[in-house]
Amino acid sequence: MSRGFVWHSRNTGICGALIRKASTANVQLGGHVTGDTAGHAGSRMANIQVPYLDLRAQYQSIKPEIDAAITRVLDSCQYVLGSEVVAFEQKFAALCGAAECVALNSGTSALHLALLAAGVGPGDNVITVPFTFVASVAAVLYTGARPVLVDIDSRSFTMDAAAIEAAITPHTKAILPVHLYGQPADMDPIMEVARRKGLVVIEDAAQAHGAKYKGHTVGSIGDMTCFSFYPTKNLGAYGEGGAVTTNNADFARTIRMLRDWGQDHKYHHVMRAYNYRMEGLQGAVLGVKLRHLEAWTESRRAVVRQYNELLADCEVETPKEMPWARHVYHVYTLRSEDRDGLQAVLTAEGIQTGIHYPIPVHLQPAYGDLGYGLGAFPHAEAAAKQVLSLPLYPELSSQAVAQVAAVVRRAVAHKTPVAVSS
Repeated sequence: MSRGFVWHSRNTGICGALIRKASTANVQLGGHVTGDTAGHAGSRMANIQVPYLDLRAQYQSIKPEIDAAITRVLDSCQYVLGSEVVAFEQKFAALCGAAECVALNSGTSALHLALLAAGVGPGDNVITVPFTFVASVAAVLYTGARPVLVDIDSRSFTMDAAAIEAAITPHTKAILPVHLYGQPADMDPIMEVARRKGLVVIEDAAQAHGAKYKGHTVGSIGDMTCFSFYPTKNLGAYGEGGAVTTNNADFARTIRMLRDWGQDHKYHHVMRAYNYRMEGLQGAVLGVKLRHLEAWTESRRAVVRQYNELLADCEVETPKEMPWARHVYHVYTLRSEDRDGLQAVLTAEGIQTGIHYPIPVHLQPAYGDLGYGLGAFPHAEAAAKQVLSLPLYPELSSQAVAQVAAVVRRAVAHKTPVAVSS
């Protein structure tokens, strides 16, 4: 059972300052471009016409609900775990169709603890992809295991299921597909090979809150699913946050102990573990935002439809929603062989963009010891050179979408047609 860590304070001045700070948290995170801004062009532009992301607009739309939720936490003094976190766990598990949800302090922690709960450790291999944020690979290394990479499918940007079997060895313990950009990987063939080979499947759904695979909500397909609630995510906290969902009670119990110093009850430590607990404020904020997630997702999908219509005959490649998927569009990513030139034009016009991601993990200096060189994963490497993310958030106006699309069309009007994936 989750416990709330309670400090009682009668200092209303301090509490008042805390609530004022918390109430403006995502304004302080940077209203326009926030958080993981690496690769976001124009984050310091003097004249931003269309921001890549606007968290201030989202906060203003739900301000009374957020302020009330934060006040509840300050009144209860349950600052770590507590009733708000428990309530969020229950509601998020229900959304995902999972029996259990364990709230944590980051998506990276979710990956780390899911791998440990699956028994992954030194001498084991975990199959994942190079075209992802580095946390997908770093979490495997945290356990002492070795990441074994396979290429992506060039249409979906997710794991090429046909490449998995050749990567399996007697040391393989798990498969870690990444639902990149909000689109689920093709899970049926992944699950088939995993079941046949006795492997655990841990989904990285950091960008896929509410996404669906063949009608099933992401979060209850594999053995465990890991989510991030980083502020820029479709479902974002006002700080760091993460969770693991699962239908396996043993996995959930292990992760609950691992997040809380290995305690099965207070001051009784049955395993060496970590301090990966979610804060009460984040649980409260996420509980509010969860109520709006579906509406926000539909707003994102409406923006995407407008982009697709306006860029239908343009010389860029727009995102593909795969037949099996309900894509939730964490980002709207074009492909262009002149990505850098296109980004420069957009920046000059005051339009912020992002690149997710400019360097595949296997070519990052920090991960050179994985043993993969240039050319090892041609689809991932091509994507890294060609992808460009346009502004996308639920509050983005149709006028702003039209403005962005018009600049894209002008920028590529005299370029060679793009044909970058197969």
